[in-house]
Amino acid sequence: MLERTPSAMTKRLFDVLVAAFLLVVLSPVFLAVATVSLLGGGPVLFRQERVGLAGRAFLIHKFRTMRDATGPGVTSDRDPRITRLGRILRATKLDELPQLYDVLTGTMSLVGPRPEVRKYVAHWPAAVRDHILSVRPGITDPASITYRTESAELALAADPEEHYVSVVLPRKVQMYAAYVDTRSFLGDLKILAGTVRALVAPRSSGPNPGAIGASRKSLPGKGGYV
Repeated sequence: MLERTPSAMTKRLFDVLVAAFLLVVLSPVFLAVATVSLLGGGPVLFRQERVGLAGRAFLIHKFRTMRDATGPGVTSDRDPRITRLGRILRATKLDELPQLYDVLTGTMSLVGPRPEVRKYVAHWPAAVRDHILSVRPGITDPASITYRTESAELALAADPEEHYVSVVLPRKVQMYAAYVDTRSFLGDLKILAGTVRALVAPRSSGPNPGAIGASRKSLPGKGGYV
């Protein structure tokens, strides 16, 4: 259930204003990606069901980066399904831009735990599942920054999906819960700034251990807004 507190309304207003502004400013990027995608054949957008606020399913939007969406639920750098344009979009995270539309519709927020497909949510500990799903999922969060090179890490695994479920996902869940516990408007601004820095910084090989360690200190509790 959504909180109707001043801080919650401030967050929602900020989400709408920033998403609308970015959709206008970045419209040339949308047009360029759409044109190249159409010339290459196939749909421009990829839609997938994810688990959102209160456990409700919604369709997340991304620029299409793969020839075939069937197969493993996770993607590594070596995945042969990724197109040439898709590799560029994934490396720059431009494939996530259509989620600004999801922010406008209210199914997502700029900052919040990244939405997972239902089969991965089933691996979340019951003790934190409802807690994490008590807020809108976001385009970015601390786990997104920490695992900005996730696909490179998965490429080194013998079984990328098994590695994701057994190693990466538990750490992400810790960070999702930590975000919900400590969320604030100022904190969101810091996460957005950190996301921008992560996008322009050179890629490193693996997660940030410090961020993982910090996430382990938090237990489910009450946060400031939804």
